[in-house]
Amino acid sequence: MTEPTKPRTDPRILRTRQLLKDALIDLLQEMDIEKISVNKIAEKATINRVTFYLHYRDIPDMLEKMADDMIEEIQEVIEQSQDAKRSIEDADSHRFISLLEHIAANSKFYKVVLGTKRTPIFTERLLKMLTGSVAARMELMGADSSISKAGIQKDIAIWYGSSALIGTIVSWIRNDMPYSPTYLARQFTLLRTHQFLDQPAKGK
Repeated sequence: MTEPTKPRTDPRILRTRQLLKDALIDLLQEMDIEKISVNKIAEKATINRVTFYLHYRDIPDMLEKMADDMIEEIQEVIEQSQDAKRSIEDADSHRFISLLEHIAANSKFYKVVLGTKRTPIFTERLLKMLTGSVAARMELMGADSSISKAGIQKDIAIWYGSSALIGTIVSWIRNDMPYSPTYLARQFTLLRTHQFLDQPAKGK
């Protein structure tokens, strides 16, 4: 049974929303969210103020919908990178590379929404998604994983893993993405692989 296709949104609506989003991102490069008004967004987007309210109730509603769109795009990118033939470790690395490549390809947007502290909703939404991904991976690994054998509580491992992911992504963005997505993903995998190998010897 095929899944029902989503109804297509009028291209004019999509263009207008993109103009509004681009305007907000441009303004966020210059000022804090509290100083941005609907008038400023509309003026920057070169549209009528009334048009803004055809798409969003207010600026918080706009941010909510932009965060929803961001997560939907990221999930699509990750789903497209799935390959059932890969091992769990290879699949994790490939998904992370795809995520980082998506961020790099949309760097202007992500440098504003994740690289600054002006719109925490985006970081919070991404963290929630990553937490779900880490939790799903933990379920796949089961009781035979090195984490379980080390006696680490599952919820603590999930907090640690998701925080490490979001922290790495945000730091990478704030430092102007000095490493390629592939290199950063491989380094992150190496760190995770060796995190149990560098513990101090007993008695020290």
